[in-house]
Amino acid sequence: MRVTVLGCGTSHGVPMIACTCDICRSDDPKNKRLRPSILITADSGGNILVDTPPEMRIAAIANKIEHIEAIVYTHSHADHIFGMDDVRPFNYKQGGAMQVYAEQEVQDDIRRIFGYAFRSGPIAGGRPQIQLSMVRPQEPLKIADTAVTPLRVYHGALPILAYKFGKNFAYVTDVNRIPDETIPYLMNLDVLMLDAVRIEKHETHFNLEEALAAINVLKPRQTYLTHLSHDFDYTKTNASLPSGVKLTYDGHVFDVADD
Repeated sequence: MRVTVLGCGTSHGVPMIACTCDICRSDDPKNKRLRPSILITADSGGNILVDTPPEMRIAAIANKIEHIEAIVYTHSHADHIFGMDDVRPFNYKQGGAMQVYAEQEVQDDIRRIFGYAFRSGPIAGGRPQIQLSMVRPQEPLKIADTAVTPLRVYHGALPILAYKFGKNFAYVTDVNRIPDETIPYLMNLDVLMLDAVRIEKHETHFNLEEALAAINVLKPRQTYLTHLSHDFDYTKTNASLPSGVKLTYDGHVFDVADD
């Protein structure tokens, strides 16, 4: 499978509004971070989108995404769902509703926030067409001929989902606790993508030190850190990280064996 990083920033994005720090003023494109999302392209050619952040349109155009077979949601915070309306062009091109997978609480938030998408009758500007389906932790799905396993993790007190794709890759964003029942699913992966929001401690995310401690337990062959704030200069930080750990960046593409 192929993984494309559409965005690796925090809820603020980088550069952050009204910030004049060196990272926010940096000319290095790898220091410019949209809100977090990835695209999984299965060996069959099907595309699975993880989350719809506010810059979904920008990321889809930049990465030349022409079709999406399904969307899976980690949780319903604004930086992960507010691009839902940009599903519409895929509806038009693909001629039908988008399959969307989420836990019940996330589905409830989607129906509340995007209520216009579920009301009958005409609406100016159109509406995204989505078909909601349930996901539950540790209950595998088959999407675009790819095994997708939702996994329980915690974002502060909020239970959310990480996702494992195939046997060798997992995406674990917005996390500050991985419960014991989830750890076996994340051990010894070829590639792990993991939250590391900033240098200092955070109430609901791993900071860098905590992310590195989790990596020492999980022992992936390669880890890419995501959900990155303006604490991190791409080049300088990577030079300081241990072997097998790097920051990711918007537009980062890599392949992972699916078996």
